[in-house]
Order: sequence, then C-alpha cells, then structure tokens
Amino acid sequence: ESFEEGIVAHIMVDEGESTNVGEVVAYLAPSEAEVSAVKSWASSLGGGPTSAPTSAPAESAKAVAAKPAAPAAAPASPASVVNEGRIVASPYAKKLAAENGVDLKFVRGTGPGGRIIAEDVEVAKSSGVAAARAEAPAYKSSRVYATPDAKKVAKAEKISLDRVTGTGNFGRITAEDVLKAAGKAPVQKEARAGEKTLAANKKGKSDESTDVLDGAVPMTAMQKGIAANMMATLGAPVYSVSYEINTTAFDALYAKVKGKGVTTSSLLAKAIGHVLKDHQILNARYEGGDTHVYKKAADIGVAVATKGGLVTPVLRNCAETDIYSLSRSWKELVRKAVEKKLTGADMSNAHFYISNLGMFGVEHFNAILPKNAGTILAVSASKPKVVLQKNGLIGVEKFMNVNATCDHRVIQGAELAAFLRDLADFMENNIDEVMY
Repeated sequence: ESFEEGIVAHIMVDEGESTNVGEVVAYLAPSEAEVSAVKSWASSLGGGPTSAPTSAPAESAKAVAAKPAAPAAAPASPASVVNEGRIVASPYAKKLAAENGVDLKFVRGTGPGGRIIAEDVEVAKSSGVAAARAEAPAYKSSRVYATPDAKKVAKAEKISLDRVTGTGNFGRITAEDVLKAAGKAPVQKEARAGEKTLAANKKGKSDESTDVLDGAVPMTAMQKGIAANMMATLGAPVYSVSYEINTTAFDALYAKVKGKGVTTSSLLAKAIGHVLKDHQILNARYEGGDTHVYKKAADIGVAVATKGGLVTPVLRNCAETDIYSLSRSWKELVRKAVEKKLTGADMSNAHFYISNLGMFGVEHFNAILPKNAGTILAVSASKPKVVLQKNGLIGVEKFMNVNATCDHRVIQGAELAAFLRDLADFMENNIDEVMY
C-alpha cells in the first residue's frame, strides 16, 4: 500500500516473492510522461523483476556449459557490467558485498543459475575489480522539483533551478545542491546549530528566548482579524454542554494507524462527520432573521495555533473521504498554515468547528463560537480513570471531556445532548467504521 499518488514505472520485486520490511518494491512516476525517465533511472540503480534473463555473449555461455566443474570465474572488468536488472545473489553474498564495498553489478555469479555466492564476492574483493561502486545517474524530470529551502537559496544566489541537478528523493533539488551549483560549500547542519548556539550565548540568551515586551505594541493584521471575528460572535445566544467519552477504543485504533500517516485531528473529524449524518441540525447555522442554513457535506474547521495567531483550516467532506486522504489533506493544510499560505477558500464555509487543547493536558475548557458557525467542540486531554469495567472488574481506562458550544437560535439543548451521546457511543463502540 502506497500513500503517494502516481503511476507504477518500475517494479523491483517479482509477484509472489518476499522481501524485507522497508525495502523498495516499486518506483512511482508523477505523471505518464515521466514513466520512461523514472524507469530508466530506477533500472540504473540495479534491481527489478527477473522475467528477462541477463544477456551474455554466446561464447561465455558455451564456455560455462563446457566447464561445469571449473573454479570460480574471474570477475568482469570495471568497465563491463555483468548483471543488469535484478541481481540474484545469496543473502550472505549481499551482506559480504555491502561490508566490503563490492558492487554486485560487476560480479559474475558461479552458483546455480548464475546466482552470486559468497566465493564470487571474495574473488571480486581480492582482485579489486568491483571495489568502486558505480554512481547511478541523477534522475531528470521535465518539471523542476525543489525543497522550499532550495528555492530560497536559488533566489538569493540568482541561480536557475533548471541548471541544478537534484540529489534528493527522485531527483528533488535540495539547498545543498544549489550551494554546490553556486560553487559554495554547503553548511553542515551541525555547524549551523553551533553558530546559532554561539550567537545566543553571546547575547546571554538561549536560542528559544524572545525579546521581553513592555508597553503598547501594535497588533498584526492577523491579530486584528481574530479580534474582529471574536467580537462578531458576542451577540449570538450561546450555551455549552459537556460530555465524557471513553477513549480506549479510539486510542487503540490510533495506535494501529498512526504509523500509516493518520493524525488525531483527522481521525476525530472523521468520527464527527459520521455522527453528523444523523444530526444535520448540528451542521447548520443561523442567518438573517428567519433562516437556518444547512450543509450536506461534513466540512469541519479545525483550529490551528501558529506563531502569528489562530487559524481554522477546513477539512472537506469528512464523512465520505477515506481516512488516509483526509490525513494527507490535514497535513497539507497544517503546512500551509505554518507557512502562512492558507487561502480564504481553505478556511471558509464550515458550520462545525473543533478546538483541541488535549496535547497540552487541558482537562476542560470552553471555546468561543466562530463567526457564521453553529457549533464548536472543545476537546480536552484523555486522562486515566479508575472504573468498573464491562467484565465486572475494577480497572483503569482513559476518558476525555468534550464541551460543545452552540448557537441557541439553531440548536436546542436536547438536540446537542443527543449528538454528544451518539458521538460517545460511536467512539467507544464503533470507531473502526471510520476505516471503511
């Protein structure tokens, strides 16, 4: 299973074969036009299906057949690649080659079916023929892929990224690549960290310290916007209802999928989206003097604290979007929030909001209802609690407090209470449904 989109350009492991966890099984191309380029680049690395046997001169094949009992054949010269595509070698031969810097592309195997065995590696090592590992050509794409830091350095150095060869994943250009192209030695991370610490020590401050403010300080544009939005909701008749939810099942599911890129925020939004389908009034807002505006899609705004202030990017269609896509969308929204690149479209048209302070250990809090919203759910930390379990024994389970604030012009207390009850039931007993 891959969490990236693309077209399979090159397969490294045959169907039915097994490999170690973490090994590359295939390479993806960003677009159909780049399949051949990625395939050529991946093939140059060595590895691939064994469907096509390695080509060899007819004379060599006849010689091997005529002398089956001959000692290990001499390895090929450095200029001659013996093995193209997938290299067949014993596990010990691979380990031995890695330890001694022997490139198996230049080693002729004498085992069954031309398999490279440990003795072949030893011969190559002693002769020094295959000691130098050939460097794979850099992957070149029709598009320029570069890290944000690389783009900044290229702009500062006035270098076109088209002239820079990337050494990152799939040829992505890094800041170090740009510096090399500019004829400058890349600054090591350790050196940069040391310089930062030294500068901080000279000032008598730690690198995390900030200037001590005193007196009136003008608000930033973002702070002014936040203040205006908070003031705009003061006229709404709001009320709050709290509910305690057992998070044992939720925590267990999160532990299973965390390694696959699923976030707590996306998992919580997905669960709320499921329950909102049966409580449409919770996904409505008040407008004008006599209108309730409903939404079919569960578009949920989630508060994100940034250095400049609070923003609320919106996760779209949480009920219908699969959890992995939802998590990728959330990570992209958070990245844009941190880089201050969120657009108005990224933060608009949500009727239901989440504010989560659980990561700070907060046990209970009230959230202010945003402008043009009907509900905001304040989520607190999950805390252990001694309870009487379903099996009749005393045990420790985790619970979190959620506190919903609603516009009373739209949502009545009983409707909110029913929603919180069903949300607790879903998270405690049916949370696995978010995976379907």
